[in-house]
Amino acid sequence: MKRVFLSLGSNLGDRSGNIKGALDALGAAGIQVRRVSSFYRTEPVEFRQQPWFVNCAAEVETELLPLQLLKAVQKVERDLGRRRAINKGPRKIDIDILLYENVVVRSAALTIPHERMAGRKFVLAPLRELDAGLRHPVTERTVMEMLNETPDSSQVIRIDPQDAESGP
Repeated sequence: MKRVFLSLGSNLGDRSGNIKGALDALGAAGIQVRRVSSFYRTEPVEFRQQPWFVNCAAEVETELLPLQLLKAVQKVERDLGRRRAINKGPRKIDIDILLYENVVVRSAALTIPHERMAGRKFVLAPLRELDAGLRHPVTERTVMEMLNETPDSSQVIRIDPQDAESGP
């Protein structure tokens, strides 16, 4: 079994419910969820004119190879209603592969480690909960080091999943 870290996010509808649904669906796709971080309410970055997100990180195990894993998580996204209309725009569910063991993948379809993870506070804060000492296989920096050094100043607020729908 390969150890993988995923980032999950949603900013449409029942955001926490969408993430919980995705975590349940991953199991049916051959991806065993081992641990999940707290949920965070996060300010949109890049495309800012959209609702705030709820994000978390998950440690999973799978026998799937990286491209097979990508296809499996994309199927989960489609099955849960994701439609790719606006790049970086609102979405019911988003699942990114952050790290896959110590593997580096550079292809047209997939980049592992995720190419923007080191600059995204909404990815690093939940990932820190799961393994602050986890190292990026290219830069060798830990999650804690990346979080402390990121220029991302967006708001990332830890929440109770039951309260996810009460904030921005």
